[in-house]
Amino acid sequence: MNGLQQVGTALDVRGLPGVVFGHRSLMWWGNPAMMTIEATAFALTAMAYFYLRSHAQNWPMTALPPDLLWGTLNTAVMLVSFIPAHLAKKEAQQRRLRPVRLWLVVSVLFGAVFPGLRAMEFAALNVRWDSNAYGSVVWLLLGLHTAHILTDWIDTLVLTVLFHTGPLDGKRFTDVSENSFYWYYVVLTWLPIYLILYWGARAV
Repeated sequence: MNGLQQVGTALDVRGLPGVVFGHRSLMWWGNPAMMTIEATAFALTAMAYFYLRSHAQNWPMTALPPDLLWGTLNTAVMLVSFIPAHLAKKEAQQRRLRPVRLWLVVSVLFGAVFPGLRAMEFAALNVRWDSNAYGSVVWLLLGLHTAHILTDWIDTLVLTVLFHTGPLDGKRFTDVSENSFYWYYVVLTWLPIYLILYWGARAV
């Protein structure tokens, strides 16, 4: 009897589920790993912001602080968008097709609003990216987060199309769950960025 036969008769995995969620999924482990790398980029950019501020006589140098309206509005919309993402995740874990389709569509509609709001935010920064060090670090921080919004929105859009055209593999429900988990990250990372960009420029 060779080794392959011994392994084959020693363990029968036919009864294991084909679709799993949470820490039982390999994709779940990939998500926090990627988030850690991306959070490091956010943290380094934030550190650069405060480093530059500590060496500047005036902050934000030659510009006015960013206007609060669009950044605050975007923050409010982003917090509300947490709800459909959470509901999509919850329904996906129950493998309920119709509710998942509904909340994916709602999430896509929320995502379609963000590019317009973010464009208004860039316009309300009161500084160009190449004006000075302040402008460069502010545009970089806002640009990094914008890239995360667009990436997750495109992923959500693709999943929405797949769920409405089929056929569906059961693992697609895991994709929805992890996609929503990543959106949690996008929303939560925005909160300290919002405080830095909009209130950090106003702090004495």
